[in-house]
Amino acid sequence: MQMTSVTRYVLVAGEASGDILGANLIAHLKALQPDAVFEGIGGPLMEAQGLKSLVPMDRLSVMGLVEVLGRLRELLGIRKRLYTACLQNPPTAFIGIDSPDFNMPLARKLKQAGIPTVHYVSPSVWAWRQKRIFNIKKSVDLMLALFPFELPIYHQHDIPVVCVGHTLADDIPFESDAVAARKTLGLVGIRGPVFAILPGSREGEVARLAPLFIEAMKLIKQKETSATFLIPAANAERRLQIEAMLQEANAEAILIDGQSRTVMMAADAILLASGTAALEAMLVKRPMVVSYRVNALTYAIMKRMVKVPYVSLPNLLANETLVPELLQDAATPGNLAARLLQTWRSFTGDKAIQAKYLDLHKMLRKNAGAQAAQAIVSMLNKETK
Repeated sequence: MQMTSVTRYVLVAGEASGDILGANLIAHLKALQPDAVFEGIGGPLMEAQGLKSLVPMDRLSVMGLVEVLGRLRELLGIRKRLYTACLQNPPTAFIGIDSPDFNMPLARKLKQAGIPTVHYVSPSVWAWRQKRIFNIKKSVDLMLALFPFELPIYHQHDIPVVCVGHTLADDIPFESDAVAARKTLGLVGIRGPVFAILPGSREGEVARLAPLFIEAMKLIKQKETSATFLIPAANAERRLQIEAMLQEANAEAILIDGQSRTVMMAADAILLASGTAALEAMLVKRPMVVSYRVNALTYAIMKRMVKVPYVSLPNLLANETLVPELLQDAATPGNLAARLLQTWRSFTGDKAIQAKYLDLHKMLRKNAGAQAAQAIVSMLNKETK
């Protein structure tokens, strides 16, 4: 296949966390290749770096084995448009950023067509559906992994892989100033404990988790009457959704537009949905309780398939229970409130856990965007020789 003379990358991200990674990657690719152009699907951060997005990124944001079925026709249509566009005007490389169920089938077809393919963020093949490694080998020319524990399975199957660390570990300082964060948020005169409540960024997960988290807030308020609750809303739609839930539950919280990291830094402890936010909470060195609920059928299927004892990144990285995980039926308001209060009260005196947070932070700080960009350019240089 004749490759385009212009350095042109097609990148596809389907989540807010992927948008962060993609924007950082684009910035470092531009530093190495100033004339490169970027197309595909991304969020506001990637668009700010110059990506021309084919469709809004949130059209790819869907969680769960069952939930995706309702959007399957649309998702397949988007993927077909991308495939056709890449065949008509072959990019220098295709870079899928996370969202493996969407990106991997596309990468496989593009690789078969002779287009170099990269995947940024290893699928959790080490945790479940391990036979996916054979399809990954057929789909990608280079895997960019975030965490060291992901490398062995790729080495075992002779798949080129580079551990680049995580951009969050690069961006977040080793020490986070709660007082400064509260000033940034305009919070003054708060004397009691501050709890950050993060029920997720997707409509579905907020619908499942926010009512539980709000009831847990009310129980905490009974124990700690001076407590303040901060809830960052990912966008205007999530703000309206959460406001309605607070009103219905007759509960009080301070809603913040975005700024989830600042909210976490301002908090004494955090209750959050499992995901990248748990890594971010670890990096800002705050005690947390991780929770999640999905469709009952989805959970039953995944429970049979998962091969690791943890779901949260802090626990996976440490290979031990650093943070409590309350999932599915265990995620009751009473359990959530009790564990959050317990975790908050014990964290300040637990120097061992604080030291482990810091050690994990140092391990992940590798200048991820620069490492990823250099790995991609090196791969392409080898391809052209």
